[in-house]
Amino acid sequence: QVQLVESGGGLVQAGDSLRLSCAASGRPGGTYAMGWFRQAPGKEREFVSHISWNGATTYYGDSVRGRFTISREHLKNTVYLQMNSLRPEDTAVYYCAAIVWGHSNNGARANDYDYWGQGTQVTVHS
Repeated sequence: QVQLVESGGGLVQAGDSLRLSCAASGRPGGTYAMGWFRQAPGKEREFVSHISWNGATTYYGDSVRGRFTISREHLKNTVYLQMNSLRPEDTAVYYCAAIVWGHSNNGARANDYDYWGQGTQVTVHS
């Protein structure tokens, strides 16, 4: 069992920055590929970003590429999402997720992930 806890969400103005964190626990010695998704009211869950288990490979959704950066810190078993130049359309609940048992080519499919966090709200005002 893996537990994922997101933090760092909040209410900001357009153009501001936020950094989300996702702390993983529960599986000693495990290092997993992880990703971020988001879901706005009335919309489907959208892929945001993915990072490989060793941090060597990253992927981004088209709407955030160039503005968001995913990274990980192995000693803290934590993955980060640095979000810059935020826009009102970035408003959503942001979820982190982990691939523990399987594999994903680019991390963009939600069904590839085995564990999910509870989510953290990000609201961007214009």
